[in-house]
Amino acid sequence: MSTVKIPPVLRDAVGGRRELEVDGATVSEVLERLYADHPAVREQLMTPEGELHRFVNVYVNDEDVRLGDWLDTPLSDHDTVLILPAMAGGGP
Repeated sequence: MSTVKIPPVLRDAVGGRRELEVDGATVSEVLERLYADHPAVREQLMTPEGELHRFVNVYVNDEDVRLGDWLDTPLSDHDTVLILPAMAGGGP
């Protein structure tokens, strides 16, 4: 199982957990299992068309999956997946 690090903005959707152990051979499989267990996460990360929002960054062991096989990036049992929705904000 891979460890999925949950950023603060998504923690309410996963019962306050900072990380979860999720089984899957690819990033896509891990995300689908995460969505199955925590449907509110899907709503925050996916577009209505079923694509990952462009402002969501996913890393495996500190490597951006956009630079590799994207959601088809293979995972092993000791990999860490980090999901980082970009944050907007700031003041005038």
